[in-house]
Amino acid sequence: MAYPDDLLTTGEHVVIHRHPHWKTLVVPVLVLLVAVGGGAYLAVLVSDFGWASAAWIALAVVGAVLVAWLTLAPLVRWRTTHFIITSERVMYRIGVLKRTGLDIPLGRVDSVRFEHTLLDRLLGCGTLIIESASDEPLEFDDIPGVEKVHSLLYREINDNPADDHRTEDRVADGRT
Repeated sequence: MAYPDDLLTTGEHVVIHRHPHWKTLVVPVLVLLVAVGGGAYLAVLVSDFGWASAAWIALAVVGAVLVAWLTLAPLVRWRTTHFIITSERVMYRIGVLKRTGLDIPLGRVDSVRFEHTLLDRLLGCGTLIIESASDEPLEFDDIPGVEKVHSLLYREINDNPADDHRTEDRVADGRT
């Protein structure tokens, strides 16, 4: 089974599965280009000196560390970040070495809203804000197609009224 299918319960299906928007990779790609370009330029500058081979090794080590830290790590973080809406819950997973997960049953979601700046609107992404039984609203940044995700989540919440704990709470408290 492919991720996240191996995390699903019986009868549960994935409605939408997204990684953060590609805009989160712009800076790491620019760092890669600057590191390679700057390293090549510096390698040409030191090529006429007698200690050029030691300088090339030092440049290669510094370049490799910069690329690994500022390009590969964000790329792996982007690839291993998952925002998933299923027929029963909202799932958020992030991390490689330290894996963090968050599940919100759809019946516990009180409200859903989204925000996006002008740049976000041009790029087609935004922030999804989910208010649930927790104290603070949960914000998920850089969700691609945030308006579509918002409406799909809203539709899933309204299509699953049997899981709505709020109705059960009102009945138990005599507020119905």
